[in-house]
Amino acid sequence: MATSYTPPVQGTGFKATVQRIGGHLAGMVMPNIGAFIAWGLITAFFIPQGWTPNETLAKLVGPMITYLLPILIGYTGGRMVHGQRGAVVGAVATMGVIVGADVPMFLGAMIMGPLAAYIVKQFDKLIDGKIRPGFEMLVDNFSAGIIGGLMALLGVWAVGPAVSWIADRAEDGVDFLIDNHMLGLVSIIVEPAKVLFLNNAINHGVFTPLGAAEVADKGKSILFMIETNPGPGLGLLLAFFLFGPRALRPSVPAAMIIQFLGGIHEIYFPYVLMKPRLILAMIAGGAAGVSTFMVTGSGLVAAPAPGSIFAYLAVTPKGGLFGVLLGIVIATAVTFVAASALLGFGRNEPAEEDEVEAEAELEAARARTAENKAASKNQAPAAVNREATPREA
Repeated sequence: MATSYTPPVQGTGFKATVQRIGGHLAGMVMPNIGAFIAWGLITAFFIPQGWTPNETLAKLVGPMITYLLPILIGYTGGRMVHGQRGAVVGAVATMGVIVGADVPMFLGAMIMGPLAAYIVKQFDKLIDGKIRPGFEMLVDNFSAGIIGGLMALLGVWAVGPAVSWIADRAEDGVDFLIDNHMLGLVSIIVEPAKVLFLNNAINHGVFTPLGAAEVADKGKSILFMIETNPGPGLGLLLAFFLFGPRALRPSVPAAMIIQFLGGIHEIYFPYVLMKPRLILAMIAGGAAGVSTFMVTGSGLVAAPAPGSIFAYLAVTPKGGLFGVLLGIVIATAVTFVAASALLGFGRNEPAEEDEVEAEAELEAARARTAENKAASKNQAPAAVNREATPREA
C-alpha cells in the first residue's frame, strides 16, 4: 500500500533509482517523526545531563529507542508494502532484529518490515481464490503468525547481527570524518541533492536513524544538523534581497520567514535554480556550518523537523545553545558572502527595462522546481504562477 510519503517513481535512471530508494526510506521514518521528537524531548529534559533531570522519567529513554521507534518504523514499512497485514507482520519481524542486535535497530527495521510484508503479500497472491469459504480468517491469521514468527527468528539469528555490524562500520565512518575534520565535505553531496528534492530522503532516510542511534550512545548527534541547518538558505535569500534583481526583491522577505522560521527549505530552491552557480554558495555555507558544529562539539537530541530555528532550539541539549547558534550564524554569513559575490554585489543587476526578463527567469526556475518535485513523486507538476512558492508536501 503506497502512502503520500512514498509515491512511486517511474524510470530506471540513476536519479529515479535514488529517488525511489530514498523515498521509501524516508517514508518509513517521516510518519513517525513525532515519536522521534517526543523521545528527543524526553531525553533532553530528563536524562542526568538534561535540562530537568528526573531518574524516574529518564527510564522512558531506553525502551523508546530500543523498542518503540524501531517497531514503529517496521510497522510503517510493512504497511507501505501490504497494508495492515504487512504492518503487523513487519512489526513482529522487527522484534527479531531488535533482540538480535545490541544497538538501536532502525536500519534493521527498514529491512525487515518491508521484507516480511512482501513475503506475506506474495503468499496472499499464491493462495488467492484457493481457500474454502469459512476458512479465510483462519488461514490469514495463521499465515501471518507463521511468517512473522519465522522472520523474527531470521532477524535474531542473521539480520540483526549483520545490521549491527553495518551500523558499527557506519559509525566508524562518521567518527573518521569527525576525527579528521572532514565532515563538512558531506555538504558537497547534500546541498545539490536538496535542490533536487532528495532532502527528505537524505535527512529522514539516512541521517535521522543514524543520529538517533548516536544519541543513545553519546546523548546528542551532529548528524541531525547536516541537512537541516536553516543558515545557508537564510544567507542565500539575504544575498538575493540585497543584490538580486530588483524586481524579485519584494518576494524575498516572505521567503525568509517561511524558510528560517517555518523550516520550509524548499522555498529557496527556485532562487538556486534561477542561477545554478549559487549552489557553490550553498555548499560553502553548509560546509562552514557543519564544520562549526564539529569544532564546537555541537549536536541535537532529535531531528529538527521541519528545519526551523524554533525546532533547532527545542531539541538542543542543555549547554549546547552557543555551538548550535554559532553554526547557524556562520553558515548564514558564509553563504551570504559567497552568494553576494556570485551575484556581483548587485553590479550585474539587470536594467529596469530588463526586469521583466528577470521575473520570467524566476518563473522558469519555479517551474523547474515544481518539475523536480513532481519527478521525485511521479506526479504531474502543478501549475506555477508568479506568486507560487514551493512548499513541502
